[in-house]
Amino acid sequence: MAGGMMADVLENAIVETIRKASIYLPPDVKEALKMAYEREESEAAKAQLKAILTNVELAEKLERPICQDTGIMIFYVKVGHNFPVPGVIKEALIRATRRATQEIPLRPNTVDPFTGENPGDNTGRLIPYVHWELVPGDELEITVVPKGGGSEYPSVYRMVPPGRGLEGLKETVVDAVLNAGAMPCPPTIVGVGVGGGADIAVTLAKKAATLRRIGSRNPDPQVAKLEEELYEAVNELGIGPMGVGGKTTVLAVNIEWAHRHPANYPVAVVFQCWAARRATLRMKADGSYEILQ
Repeated sequence: MAGGMMADVLENAIVETIRKASIYLPPDVKEALKMAYEREESEAAKAQLKAILTNVELAEKLERPICQDTGIMIFYVKVGHNFPVPGVIKEALIRATRRATQEIPLRPNTVDPFTGENPGDNTGRLIPYVHWELVPGDELEITVVPKGGGSEYPSVYRMVPPGRGLEGLKETVVDAVLNAGAMPCPPTIVGVGVGGGADIAVTLAKKAATLRRIGSRNPDPQVAKLEEELYEAVNELGIGPMGVGGKTTVLAVNIEWAHRHPANYPVAVVFQCWAARRATLRMKADGSYEILQ
């Protein structure tokens, strides 16, 4: 396929992927919300969860975005070394974001941090933001995450004293959820990034909050056990759906980690609200593709 034709196919496919992410909640998230509703005992909490599930149903039926805050576009891109036209990807992402803003439509959310100016199309300096990864093969994978501002607001980064280590990590996570309260629209998915450095910890936390499927566990048994321990601890806080109290404050606690310097113990906590939007485009070298959630 010629480069220009491939660029057009790619742009159209990205628009379709953004549309799917914005309107249709992934099956693992819907199932987790349904399970939370079924086991909830508080009438106030059940009412909130019922409203959320009705919201999800109406979004699909009316083909409208799940939430009025349609987020800022974050793309996680894996490019095969032999993918035929890597040079067209970035521009295709920008053009697709502009088109999706008009066609779905999406709320224009990008503003200049100094002037407040809004270009009106969800683009701007370094936005949409792209995480690049080179991988073997000749295929392309793009995961779009429309990240809302409300769940982003209470994010936490802390440099725990190395001597406090694991206990400091647990304290940071529990305190973050407690202080966040109803702000991130619980029930949330909590991503925890540990180690590396300040930037690495926050990146790991965001990936853990937005890319991991609910029900998955870290492959390291010790870390998986810690995920379960923190999941139980923060749900015992009783904040509940939308802060009205109840059994389910979080749907999952996901941890990603990296080795650290002995003088530092970086911990980041990032929240993803119940509207955990994501969709993945997988494109082959011939331009054929599929979109998954």
